[in-house]
Amino acid sequence: MAADIKALAAKYNDYIVERRRYYHAHPELTEHEAETTESIVKDLEAMGLSVERFDGMYGCVASLKGAKPGPTVLLRADIDALPVKEATGLPFASQNEGRMHACGHDAHIAMQLGAAKILTEIRDELRGTVKFFFQPAEELALGAKCAVDRGLMEGVDAVYGAHVWGQLDAGKVNIERGERMASCDMFTLTVRGEASHGSAPHLGRDAVAAASAVIMALQTIVSRVNNPLNSLVLTVGTFDAGQRFNIIADKAVMDGTVRTFDPKFRLKMEEMIRKTAEDVAAGYGCTAELKYKYLCPAVINSDEKVVETARGAAVKLFGEEVLAPFEKLMGSEDFSFLMEKAPGVYGFIGGRSENVPGSGMSNHHECYTVDEKILPMGAALAAQFAADFLAQ
Repeated sequence: MAADIKALAAKYNDYIVERRRYYHAHPELTEHEAETTESIVKDLEAMGLSVERFDGMYGCVASLKGAKPGPTVLLRADIDALPVKEATGLPFASQNEGRMHACGHDAHIAMQLGAAKILTEIRDELRGTVKFFFQPAEELALGAKCAVDRGLMEGVDAVYGAHVWGQLDAGKVNIERGERMASCDMFTLTVRGEASHGSAPHLGRDAVAAASAVIMALQTIVSRVNNPLNSLVLTVGTFDAGQRFNIIADKAVMDGTVRTFDPKFRLKMEEMIRKTAEDVAAGYGCTAELKYKYLCPAVINSDEKVVETARGAAVKLFGEEVLAPFEKLMGSEDFSFLMEKAPGVYGFIGGRSENVPGSGMSNHHECYTVDEKILPMGAALAAQFAADFLAQ
C-alpha cells in the first residue's frame, strides 16, 4: 500500500485531539448515549460515510467501501462514560456533573474518527469494506451483544479493538496472542434466617452469621477446588443485612462477581456457588438462594493471522520498539462477543506520561486522563490494521 498512514494521522492530529476534548467534556452514561451518538453520526456523515443506527439502542456503525471488492473488517470504539465526579482540573473537564470519561472512551471515539478520516482519504487503495462500530453500554457489558443480535457482525471477516491504559507508557502498545481479559459474571446471594431479639440469639437464626460464613466458604472454591494454574477471582462486593443493632437479622443479601479465562470452568461456577452457599447456610439453620447472571466471555487473542496483522501494523508504523509486554487482566470487556462471530484482536495503547498528571492513574479514577500524543498513534494503528487486513 502506497499511502503513508502515519503521515495522514499527523495531518489529522488537531482534529483527533479536538474531538477527544469535545467528547471528554460531554460524557453520557451507559444506555444514555443519545447526544454522543448524534454527534458521532454528524462527524461521520461530514466525511461522506453512510451511517446506520440500531433499533432500541444507541450507538451506530458506518461503512466505507473501498474501490475494489474484498473482505470486511470492523473497527470498534466504545462510547459510554462512568458515574464519576471528575477531578482532573482539565480545561475541557466534564460539563455533566457526576459523569466522566474516566475509562478513556473519549480517546477511543476520537481515535476511531481519526481512523475513519485516514481511511476515507485512501479509499481508492482499499480492497473491501471497513465498518466503524461506535458501541454504547460497554461499562455494563451490554452493548456488543445487543449489536450482534441486531446483525452487526453479518459478513464481517475480522474485528479490531484497543483500549488506552494508564499502566502502560505512552508510545507503547501491547498486542499479543492468548488470554487478555477475563470473562465476567455476577451473582446475588440471599441468605434467610429468623429474626429474634439480639439478647436471645438462640431463639432466632442469624442470617448475618450464616452469610459471613458463606463469604468465607466461597473463597475455598478459589483456593481448593480451582486448579491453581487457572486464573480465577470470586469477589463479594456488597453486603446488606439487618434492621437494628439489637435484632438478629432474618435476611442478608450479597452481590458478587466471578472472573476467569477457562470457558468450561466458568460454566461450573454457578452450581458450585449455589451448593456451597446452601450447605453452609443450612449449618446455621438458614437457607440460601442464588441468582446468577452471565455477562461476557473472556477476551482471548486466538487467531494468529489477525494478531500478527495487528502486530505488523504497529511495527510498520512505529518500529519494533513500540511493542511492549503487558500481563493479562482479570478485568473484562464485551468485545469478546464480537470475537465469537469473527477472528479478532484486542490490544492496549499506553497512555502514561510523567509530564501529564493523571495519565498514570488506573482507569475509572476521578483524575484519569491520557497523554494526547497517543491519539494519532491509536488512529494510525486502527487504520493500518484495517488496510493491511484488507490487502491480504
